Amino acid sequence: MDDKELSFRTMAKESDLLCARKIMESTGFFDQVDDEIDSAMEDLNGVLNGSDRHHTFIFAERGGNVVGFLCFRRAVCTDGYYYFDWIVVSQEERGRGVGGKLLKEAFREIRERGGRKAYLQTAGRSQYIPTHKFYEKYGFILEARLSDYYVKGDDCLFYSISLES
Repeated sequence: MDDKELSFRTMAKESDLLCARKIMESTGFFDQVDDEIDSAMEDLNGVLNGSDRHHTFIFAERGGNVVGFLCFRRAVCTDGYYYFDWIVVSQEERGRGVGGKLLKEAFREIRERGGRKAYLQTAGRSQYIPTHKFYEKYGFILEARLSDYYVKGDDCLFYSISLES
């Protein structure tokens, strides 16, 4: 595994479409049947072509290669709330701190924009237990659970974090 330093950028490139798709596919977490990957690619494509000014992508790179990305947006009709759409790290980079560094970078960006709280939603099935622990490690609190949301037996969990000092 390459020990090159991690760098971040918010300027999306056309090549990110393929990189982001491959990263999402590598994780085994995103179900193409439900169009999750296509949905993320639509968000990214909108940013690239200028039709979407709401989403912000942060890309993590190691040695010039994208190894993870995060996407957030201001939650509409709120005062200082932001929503995380995607937090994805390639399977090869999991456990190396990329996700936590992406979150910290996003927290910094959100605070600069006057954000005071952020939230996200995730699946409740057992495959996602490490994901839940990851969010909790970085200060997210489980605020709500919607039973059988995605499919029967797979709840939707809503996590939030205060970004105020």
